Amino acid sequence: MNPQNPPYGEALVILLIEDNPAHAELIRRNFETHRIANRLIHVTDGEMALDYLFRRGAYADSTRSPRPHLILLDLRLPKIDGLDVLKTIKASQDLRAIPVVVLTTSEAEQDALRAYQQHANSYLVKPVDFHQFTQLMEELGVYWLVWNYYSWP
Repeated sequence: MNPQNPPYGEALVILLIEDNPAHAELIRRNFETHRIANRLIHVTDGEMALDYLFRRGAYADSTRSPRPHLILLDLRLPKIDGLDVLKTIKASQDLRAIPVVVLTTSEAEQDALRAYQQHANSYLVKPVDFHQFTQLMEELGVYWLVWNYYSWP
């Protein structure tokens, strides 16, 4: 692991914003297997995601809602759409530097374009094949949390 990304010894925190429990479980298991994150925080809708990130309601205690080093964001979310969540994150001075990877089943060019217009750091389509999905999760974690140089807030 690159000792500069994040501060050496600090737990890696990934915020997973995913409403599909099966997808969330696959991601959790893959990260656990490959020791990609020390802490994976999972929320199931856009409203919960923004409450977590802005430390509102149940997430008001900052010791229980640490800033993530990476956000994995599904586009099709209940309550608040993923693109609106992305737009809100990137409009916030406190949050905009956190890398946001859109992780979705949508292969629609328009969805990818809109995500990049809202300053997504990456747009990945979830493979249907289990082994390809597993490989994608491993490579995603290595790239964003090991190889990608980033000055953590």
